[in-house]
Amino acid sequence: MQLLVSPSSITEAKNSTAADIIDVKKPSEGSLGANFPWVIREIKEYVKKPVSAAIGDFDFKPGGAALTAYGAAHAGADYIKIGLAFEGKNEARELIGAVVRAVKDEFPEKYVVIAAYSDFERMHAISPFDMAPIAAECGADFAMVDTGLKDRQSTFAFMDEKALRSFTEENRKLGLGTALAGSLKFEDIDALKRIDPEIIGVRGMVCGGDRTATVREDLIKKALAMIR
Repeated sequence: MQLLVSPSSITEAKNSTAADIIDVKKPSEGSLGANFPWVIREIKEYVKKPVSAAIGDFDFKPGGAALTAYGAAHAGADYIKIGLAFEGKNEARELIGAVVRAVKDEFPEKYVVIAAYSDFERMHAISPFDMAPIAAECGADFAMVDTGLKDRQSTFAFMDEKALRSFTEENRKLGLGTALAGSLKFEDIDALKRIDPEIIGVRGMVCGGDRTATVREDLIKKALAMIR
């Protein structure tokens, strides 16, 4: 299980180098808020580690999503991560297919991460269980669960350990990796170890509980020690 930490700036990235994957996002623009391409590039050049880039919580806009994914891949991201903030399996298939093609046609070695939300009902969005088979069919690499509304309720408030374990196991059958995120807390780590996704994604946990605060190196090392 790898630890993904989400800094929002090069300063925070310098505090995050102990993490396995550095995830560039802009928390002020949403759960998976996209940061600037020059920030992705600067962080990639500095950390010398795998870099993920969130590209947004997207409505059904396949063209915009594909172009944004293409830009993130060109800026240096190794993982391109998008959230599906809309309903409909056919719509999800069209958008995911466009994002995968935008990345994989030129960068087949890069990873496409498709996120749905544990709180999908209040987001009026597709469920993680409906999203994952479509992501696999379209050639994505990871299916992810996050929280869409950031009100400090964690993914575990909407999907219990049994549901998250089922999601992870089904993804493996589909040939997908699993990433779990969404206001996770230190006290969730034991359950996460039992669920055993490939990646857990955190920000608030390593900011002292407030995702708008600053990423702290000591808390990243604490999380890594607990995971290992």
